[in-house]
Parts: sequence; structure tokens; C-alpha cells
Amino acid sequence: MYRVICSKWFVSGVSLTVGAAIGASLKVDSTDRTTSLSHGLLNRVPVIPIPSVDAATDLTTYQGGGQMVGSRSTAAMKYGFPSLTNIKTRESYVTSYDPRNRTAAWVIEQLSPDGLNGPSDRTFCDFKEDDTVHVYHRATNADYRGSGFDRGHLAAAANHKWNQKAMDDTFYLSNVSPQNPNLNQNAWNNLEKYCRSLTKHYMNVFVCTGPLYLPRLEPDGKMYVKYQVMGRNNVAVPTHFFKVVILEKQRGEVELRSYVMPNTPVDNKIPLERFLVPIESIERASGLLFVPNIMKRTNSLLAITAGGK
Repeated sequence: MYRVICSKWFVSGVSLTVGAAIGASLKVDSTDRTTSLSHGLLNRVPVIPIPSVDAATDLTTYQGGGQMVGSRSTAAMKYGFPSLTNIKTRESYVTSYDPRNRTAAWVIEQLSPDGLNGPSDRTFCDFKEDDTVHVYHRATNADYRGSGFDRGHLAAAANHKWNQKAMDDTFYLSNVSPQNPNLNQNAWNNLEKYCRSLTKHYMNVFVCTGPLYLPRLEPDGKMYVKYQVMGRNNVAVPTHFFKVVILEKQRGEVELRSYVMPNTPVDNKIPLERFLVPIESIERASGLLFVPNIMKRTNSLLAITAGGK
């Protein structure tokens, strides 16, 4: 069973921060409601089809022939792969790399209380090129220098304190996207902290993070996808970022929270729930799929949008 909880915050939050690209055509009541969605409806959603992957145990190597490095990255893929292109594994996360845009399409990690604590020290870490990516298709530190953008982690360094190698791996530029400094250091940082806090209340916490490149209505009345590129390697600057959080409860129920933030300065006082959106919006905008794989693992999925508890 797949249920969605939503409220008036969807209109005020999403329409302001995400715009017409995600949800301008969606309408919801001003009061909380619960809507049941059938598998038939999900099958009619016009998203990019991909082969289904049941679990991380199906992943034994990453592109380039390297072996899986540990059980944590394997466990992170319990709910399957949003896409199957250019998969790479690290100590604590799995990523799909987008060589055209010189950044990841998505990064998945599993958060746990023990993983959030440990001897790892960020001062020993340096941002570095990913030498598993062809030199034509990788970002460099020089691309970011003087750009005005932060090197924004997708899998946050603070999520992987349990092991110095695990934290070091988060500093590969393949785990980084150009991020507005105000966003990176404030609202987005708050969202990362919130995800870590969820490990105190849920049995397992899985997080998928990635960039979005959303269309915008131009004066001629047409929609265009426009985004900046920077540096010698033309690293793409996302228009938005998404974060999909999969939460497991003790009795097997699964809760889903999906966030989108614009890659612009965001008022730090805006509640995080204002940035909750229906998972379908992210699936449509990104070309990725989440719900079909999740439904293979549970018969009880509750999707929370803005205002839901």
C-alpha cells in the first residue's frame, strides 16, 4: 500500500522555491489529507524506464573493474538503484556519475548512529579529482577556483565519521556539485543535520541526493532548461538539488520524504517542511525511479509531503 500525506504547505513552499517545473500544475487541499495511489497510477507516470534492480547484492563491481569495498556501501543499496549508468562504489556510498555534467547524477548512503561518530578528522581531507573518471569528463579543483560556488558535498562528510577512509571518499569531486555558498552553509546544511537526527528515531535511514536541471518559463512564453557551466571543463551548475530520505520503522513500515531546494540563497528561517515535494515530482524531473524499487521491499509505504507528520 502506497499512501501520500500532504497539506497547504505544498502550495506555498513548492510553488515559491521550485517553481513551475515541479508542481505548478498540481493542486492540493488546504487541509491535511491522505490519498491512496495504486500501482496502476505509478505505471502511468511518464518517466524514463530503467531495468529494475532488487537489491545491492546484485552489485559486485563498479565501472573500471574494482571490487565492492565493504558492507556499508552494499547495505546502502537495499532499495535498489534509481538508474544504472556509470555506477561507482566507495567506502560508505554508491554513486551514478554523469560525465556530461561532470558531477554525480545521484549518491546513495545509509546513515547510522555509529557511522556518525568516530575518530575521523575533516582537517585531514582534501578535495581531489576522481581518477576513475576519464580526464575529459572529470571536474578539477581549478574549475571551482574563483567561480563563486562552494564544492557542495552530495554525501556529506559529517555522515561518515566512523572511518577516515570513508570520510576521505566524500571529498572526491565526483561526490561534489557547484552549490551556492549561502545554500550550502545554511539551509542545505540544516537539511543534512536533520537527516542525521533521524537516526535517533528510525531503525534505518537511507539518503539519496543529487542535482536537478529544471526548465524555466522565459519571456517568449516557452520553457527552457538553462544552467551555467564553469571552469575549463564546463562543470554544470545545477538549478536545484534533491534529497530523498527512506526511513525504516521497527515493524517494517517505510516512510519516504522528498526535498527540493533551489541552488540560490535560501532564508535560513524557512522550515524544512516547506521544501517537501511529492516523490513523483523528483522522478519526473530527474529521470530516476524510486518508488517501484521501494515497493519491492515493503507493502507499507507512507510518503510525507509538506505538513505531514
